[in-house]
Amino acid sequence: MSARADARFMARALALAAEGLGRTFPNPPVGAVFARGGRVVGEGFHRRAGAPHAEIEALRAAGGRVRGATLYVTLEPCAHHGRTPPCADALVGLGLRRVVVAMVDPNPRVRGRGIAKLRRAGIPVVVGPGADEARLLTAGYRSHVLRGRPLVTLKLATTLDGRIAAAGGDARWITGPTARRLAHGLRDVSDAVLVGAGTVRADDPRLTCRLPGGHHPVRIVLAGRALRLPARARVLARGGPPTWVIAPRGAPAARVAALRRRGVEVLLLPARRGRVPFAALVRLLGARDAVRVGGLAVAHVGPDLVLEGRFR
Repeated sequence: MSARADARFMARALALAAEGLGRTFPNPPVGAVFARGGRVVGEGFHRRAGAPHAEIEALRAAGGRVRGATLYVTLEPCAHHGRTPPCADALVGLGLRRVVVAMVDPNPRVRGRGIAKLRRAGIPVVVGPGADEARLLTAGYRSHVLRGRPLVTLKLATTLDGRIAAAGGDARWITGPTARRLAHGLRDVSDAVLVGAGTVRADDPRLTCRLPGGHHPVRIVLAGRALRLPARARVLARGGPPTWVIAPRGAPAARVAALRRRGVEVLLLPARRGRVPFAALVRLLGARDAVRVGGLAVAHVGPDLVLEGRFR
């Protein structure tokens, strides 16, 4: 096929991959398209960890019409056994004309092995079309497998004079409807959203995604050693998305136990001068397989400014 056709079908695969953002962690979002004779014969994307990978979803959708087809996939097919069998093995013997891969999987367990397996089976593999877009889609995954920490996105709104809240705390919004839709779009593609306990006390946010069909991220609250959180806070209510409260070690055992009885996961980390080091926080989130975290700027600074470090 021509480079123009490759770009068109890879663009479709990338659009499919984006459907999995915020839903597949710790796996990457991946899209796949089988094309033959200038037409799509099967397509799919990875929906969640443990579910079939994008290539298998597309293969099932194709219903046996893949002989002589080209597979477009946004990330190198896996070549190892995880929760599912290797996708590269499933592609061998199908009579594929070739495979076009946007980018090599940076995971040390894969990193070129899937491509090598396909080439050893006599299937031509082209790498590179759509690579820039694929790297953007997998930024969180790459951070997780290469650095052991999630991609952290800071959501920050300021007034023209450089403030993030009214001095008296009386202003509910300093942004408009468009900015708020973008904020909910960020939640939709994030594994978790993080705020400080001061924000919970002042604003009582739900931290859910209110877009139609949106994905609710895990809600993370950074609290001080005193664990001062309102008993009626909406993020602590049962029946909603999971809530994790992260606080310095030494928090009152009774308050920790009370939160845990409500189904809240309480995670205590070593503190430095009463604050949780940023490096320790992101290591913890990485160890718990968070890949993309959206952080809200702390608008209510006080004793619960418990995070120190730089976003980098």
